[in-house]
Order: sequence, then C-alpha cells, then structure tokens
Amino acid sequence: MYGCPNRCRHCWVGHSPNGRMTFDDLKQIAAKFKSYAHEFEISVWRIVRGCEYVKWLVSLGVTKAQLTLFGGEALTDYYTGRTGAYREILHAVDILLENKISPRIQVFVNKDNIEELPLIEALILENRLPERCVAFGGEFSCFAHQDSCDGENAKLYNVRVTPDDLKKIPPLLTDYTLKHFHADNLNEVFGQTERELYRKLIADTSTGSYVSDSPVLYIDSAYNVYPNISTTAPYWCLGNLKESSAEEILRNYLSGKSTAQTVRREIPLCEIVKRCGDPNSLRLFGKQDYIAYLLNQYCEGMS
Repeated sequence: MYGCPNRCRHCWVGHSPNGRMTFDDLKQIAAKFKSYAHEFEISVWRIVRGCEYVKWLVSLGVTKAQLTLFGGEALTDYYTGRTGAYREILHAVDILLENKISPRIQVFVNKDNIEELPLIEALILENRLPERCVAFGGEFSCFAHQDSCDGENAKLYNVRVTPDDLKKIPPLLTDYTLKHFHADNLNEVFGQTERELYRKLIADTSTGSYVSDSPVLYIDSAYNVYPNISTTAPYWCLGNLKESSAEEILRNYLSGKSTAQTVRREIPLCEIVKRCGDPNSLRLFGKQDYIAYLLNQYCEGMS
C-alpha cells in the first residue's frame, strides 16, 4: 500500500496518503515477512502497466488473483473513484489468464448497485471466463457479498442491503457465491439484520481477542503496519517498520497492543453495542463485521 491511485468508496482500509515506493522497496518489505507469509495481494494498477510485475507474481507462485466489480463501467469507475478503472480491470483479467493465473471476481452489493449485477453475469459468460481458466487447469470463481462496514465503507451504511434485496441477485452470481462460501442460501452469506444482532448482543458481557493464527498485514507509504481486521486508523496501528522489526510488529499483534484490540479485550461487548448500535435497523451484517463496525464507532468516539 505504498500509494493507491484509486479512491474506492467501499475501501475498508480507508484512504491513506500516497507515497513513493520503488519496486525494490516492495521486494524488501516482502523479504522481511517472507518466512511468515503465504500470499501477497496484487495491484491492478501495476499489473496493466508493465510485464515485470506479473512475472514477479508468477515467480511467487500466485495461481489466483482477486479483482472487484460493482456493475457496469460507469458504476465501477464511480465506486473505484477513478475513470478508466473498469477497462483496466478487464485488461488485468486478460493478463492474468495469459499468465495462467485464475481471476476471482469479487462483487460488493449495496442498494445503489444491485440492479447492475446482471451486467457482471453477462461479462462472465460473454468472456468465457470459466472455460478460459479450465483451459490451463485453473478454476474461475466469483462471489457477491455486502462487505464489512468500516473505513470508507462505513460511509455506505445508509445504502447497506436489507433482506428484501437478496432476491435481486442474479442466479449465476448466487450459485458462484454459495459455492465460494460453502453456504446453502444467501442469508448465510449476508447475515442477520442489525436489529436481530442488537437484541442478541445487548446482553453480552463478554470481551474478545483480535488475534488470528494467519493474520494479514497492511503496510502504508509511511511504513506503518496494521492488521487486516479493519480500517488503517491510528487506533489499529501495530508499529512502524522503520522503527521496529517484523518480529516486533508480530509480537504487538499477538499481544493485542493496538488501542482497538485493547478496547475489545477490556470493554464488555454490551457496552459497545449500547453506545453505538441501532436497535431498529434492518441492514444486514455478519456478526463479526457488526462487532467490528461498532468497535470502530466506539474508538472514534474516544478520539
């Protein structure tokens, strides 16, 4: 995350100031975590601007890469925050396929883009994406979901889908989504209403830990490191790679040293829900995404 040309309206990590990192900078950071890491994420911006980047991905053993669509060209450009993003995503798909990397299409669903989901279904079929992956032994995949509600995405709270929206998701996207999440129906994927979750959690006096056996880390242009739990806000920061080693950063993560991790570990969940939840909302959330949303609201209130 040395700097992103996009200003995505759905970006849960937020909009960090752009910086200047060279390809060597990226390789050095990758080297620091190489012994701990299983995978690295790709940049559409870089993949369509030079063959060196995709060759590096292939050398790392990347076999599948995720790209995000919201509907047709205009709406995808709008959500990505940059004119031309949609066409670059399609170009990136072709580059990935040429290098025997299977594209995985992620579709974020909100009330203001759900009517355009048939355009994504048509794109998959017209470009024969499943067949082109099978041709080199790969597998095309796709899934739709409503995403978390943090970072820039928290600003989309008012257009978050409700139960009546799920029937509008096209059959092909539904089938791919159920396969991806190993789910029997879309309700399992999109979760419960905020009203239901509020009623269940308002009496929950437990605390919790945000430590995983397989964490994902974000590194911004200033070398600050954040866990892939939520937005890159100061209250999630684990330290800075210019000042601390990778091992120290990982120890901070494991000990739950960030402010947000500390709040979740020490403040009863019912207190967070009472202060930040809406008992009447029909917006759909997964339980953990809802807790993370409320935790961020609570931490924002502390600042």
